[in-house]
Amino acid sequence: MRNYRLNTHLNINFINTIGQVTAKHWQNLTNSPCPFLQYDFLNALEQSQSVTAEQGWQPHHLVATTDNEVTAVMPMYLKSHSWGEYVFDWDWAEAFERNGIDYYPKLVATIPFTPVSSDKLLSAHLKINDVFAPLIEHCQQKNINSWHILYCDEVLTALPEHVYQRNTVQFHWFNRSYKTFADFLSTFTARKRKNTRKERLSITEQGIKIRQLKNREISQQDLKFFYLTYQLTYLKRGHQPHLSIKFFELLIASKTDNILLIIASNEQEDIACALFFFDDTQLYGRYWGCTKQVNNLHFELCYYRGIEFCIKNQLQVFNPGTQGEHKIQRGFEPVLTHSYHWIKHPAFRTAVQDFCQQEQQQMLTYQQQCRQMLPFKQVTLTATPVKASPP
Repeated sequence: MRNYRLNTHLNINFINTIGQVTAKHWQNLTNSPCPFLQYDFLNALEQSQSVTAEQGWQPHHLVATTDNEVTAVMPMYLKSHSWGEYVFDWDWAEAFERNGIDYYPKLVATIPFTPVSSDKLLSAHLKINDVFAPLIEHCQQKNINSWHILYCDEVLTALPEHVYQRNTVQFHWFNRSYKTFADFLSTFTARKRKNTRKERLSITEQGIKIRQLKNREISQQDLKFFYLTYQLTYLKRGHQPHLSIKFFELLIASKTDNILLIIASNEQEDIACALFFFDDTQLYGRYWGCTKQVNNLHFELCYYRGIEFCIKNQLQVFNPGTQGEHKIQRGFEPVLTHSYHWIKHPAFRTAVQDFCQQEQQQMLTYQQQCRQMLPFKQVTLTATPVKASPP
């Protein structure tokens, strides 16, 4: 693979499997506790065949070396479609197709199927914008039509020509030194507080029992039930699930201890579950599924139990997953995410730039509108940036 030299000592290469970098080298480059940046997580995606060229996710990780020592890595994938990214560019792809121009392959820096913000470039010295130029050169040399860095930290310096920023809005919960769930709920207006209590009480009234399990406590039977509901969630929408059961088996068998599985049962029969990841500062809601519809159960498992877990374990941020305005009235605040994009074909650059600028303004307006819908007694909170390790 061609070397891209940033200076006399630093070279950038691209590898087609994470196995070409040792776990020790990878982990030495990150201080982030974010579970999705850990070697075991990314390796499990590949080992389970959840990301492959056949599935449109060919690993193509960026590796920077200095004097033959690995000094930076960034998980990247060559994509032949836009599924599983959550920063949607289907309109761009359709515009290319209408004009008889290929939109794919594209090069995407992201965690597959995981819309979680983090510093995607793992390095003690380099910043995201340091690799913009090498990525452009690589795409021009290798017949790759664009590159995209999704859900990353905001670039605070001026962007190079033809590199564009996009924003989306997610809804996150922030722990403001709450001691109990009731303490958190005391910040709500009376009407919103009453509604939340009513939702939670309905779970008990319907005879639902709930148990919480961490890595070592999750049995094979628990995992099979989770995967059944995970499959059903996708099949109800007419899609096949992205991740294989082997992926989850590999994670649970790994040395990490950052998985939380919450299971609901009725009359001794498991009927629903939600799977989370967590680290030292954040909880991440990822997957929900059920075999039986129960009123308010989704809110209880996916939101309220997660908030309680954060309060008990003094976690600062709860990211319950992308989209969902129904989260606002339950105390989840709108925050902006950031991504960066470069398009090779010059004829589309002006249109893409205009799109991104209009979208940015729309997202800022939407964020402010959502803040007016928060359930708190007084909306005096300031916008909080999304980071893997929040301030």
